[in-house]
Amino acid sequence: MEFDFLEPVNDAIVKFVSALSSQELGSKVVFHTQDQFPDIEKINIAIVGVLEDRTNINMVNEVNLSAVRKKLYGMFPGNWDASIADLGDILAGDSVEDTYFAVKKVTAALIKNKVIPIVLGGSQDLTYALYRAYDDLEQMVNLVAVDNKFDFGKENESVSANSYLTKIIIDEPNNLFNYCNIGYQTYYNSQEEIDLIEKLFFDAYRLGEISNKITLAEPVFRDADLVSIDLNSVKSSASGNTVTFEPNGFNGKEICSLARYAGISDKVSSFGIFNHNSTMAESVIISQIVWYFIEGYHYRSKEYPFGSRANYLKYIVPLEDEELIFYKSDKTDRWWIEIPFESNGSNKLKRNTLLPCSYDEYLSACNQELPERWWKAQRKNAL
Repeated sequence: MEFDFLEPVNDAIVKFVSALSSQELGSKVVFHTQDQFPDIEKINIAIVGVLEDRTNINMVNEVNLSAVRKKLYGMFPGNWDASIADLGDILAGDSVEDTYFAVKKVTAALIKNKVIPIVLGGSQDLTYALYRAYDDLEQMVNLVAVDNKFDFGKENESVSANSYLTKIIIDEPNNLFNYCNIGYQTYYNSQEEIDLIEKLFFDAYRLGEISNKITLAEPVFRDADLVSIDLNSVKSSASGNTVTFEPNGFNGKEICSLARYAGISDKVSSFGIFNHNSTMAESVIISQIVWYFIEGYHYRSKEYPFGSRANYLKYIVPLEDEELIFYKSDKTDRWWIEIPFESNGSNKLKRNTLLPCSYDEYLSACNQELPERWWKAQRKNAL
């Protein structure tokens, strides 16, 4: 069984939680212990630790999530109705590939049961294992990485925390429809890599763009299946990371806002936080990121998938060569743009689909400007 890969939550954590008040989050979480395993059919969110960091040369401490759990479970929840379980940890296998296999099997089983795994690592190449979990779901995958670099590597290079994206792009089966980077810093990425992002019609937003207007990220997360956060995207003054010091990056408020956007998205079905150096200070920001993701989950609007468009206002914007069709939700005032299905092409998408967008993109279209994300989505669909 897939869940045999999971080790129970440490007894010290269980004892810590037992001493909490009934108002604190830990008292409302079901734990995998030596004596019991949570009923998967009764939970919405599962926290899974992965104690694997062999491919990250910057790791100086062994992965230890005890401090993260204590900080998280000592917080007070909002008015949440989601059922949360802590399934314990996946230990490092005899090889990194063994760990990937275990992560893939556990997360795939959770997603199939409509449980959202929150995976705490460990090195960020575990994102590859999360991506491979979608192999049996027969769907294309949209990956969003909050990261200060793109993590490309050489084609023949073994996968690592700094090169996992190449493996995702190259390996079969290729289920990746779109990759979007949130918060890259130009001096950490070669011009060749930046050009490759454009060539593949992927999306990327510089740190300054998102910091100046964080709402730019909301439509991106609304279209994501898998979200991977590299803690190196957070500046050290906010994360407490003194091992790989980062003077620039998202502050605590911004990274928590991004986590909340991911939680609100009806489509996000797996969420990971990686490159944790197991310092006490980092444990605080990780616990708050998780808290805000769960907070966002509570406010999901259930607008995806679209069963009916009766609750949406339709806007048709004529351009010189074609017309763009937008939809605005009566429920949340959020916007979508239609990606048309081309019957004579080798489409990755088999029907018309809706791409989340912003009101600003609608206004740009009214000014005869094609939204860049719409154009890229069309090109990717036809490849």
